Amino acid sequence: IGEDHTPETHLIPIIFQVVNKQREFLGIFGDDYATPDGTCVRDYIHINDLGQAHLLALDYLLAGNTSNNFNLGNGEGYSVKEIVQETQRVIGQTIPTKITERRAGDPDFLVASSDKIRKELGWKAKYDLNAIIRTAYNWHKNMPLGYGDK
Repeated sequence: IGEDHTPETHLIPIIFQVVNKQREFLGIFGDDYATPDGTCVRDYIHINDLGQAHLLALDYLLAGNTSNNFNLGNGEGYSVKEIVQETQRVIGQTIPTKITERRAGDPDFLVASSDKIRKELGWKAKYDLNAIIRTAYNWHKNMPLGYGDK
């Protein structure tokens, strides 16, 4: 299971496009945000955790409960530079980066609280950042052209 968008807009798959020599470098959109390292902080969730949350939500509805809204995320977030550093650690390779212009409208922090789904449905993310990156790396290593490799 892997991420494959055209055009690709998500950070981790873009990093692996750099690793797979499909991009020369990772463009980091600004380094002057009000965050510890100056780069945007975002929330990341593994697809298996997302799937588990959906299964719990389905059980919730099948039990006769009404529709509800639940946020999913790790609740902390990681900066772009932290994602790059962890990826480099996981794959044992340097990822070329270049600071570029900020994108209009990018907030400093964008992180979801999963408190409600944790309390009401007992959901908790099982995969940490290392596992998210490691499984993404394995997929992108084996499918460098995405689903077009099939």
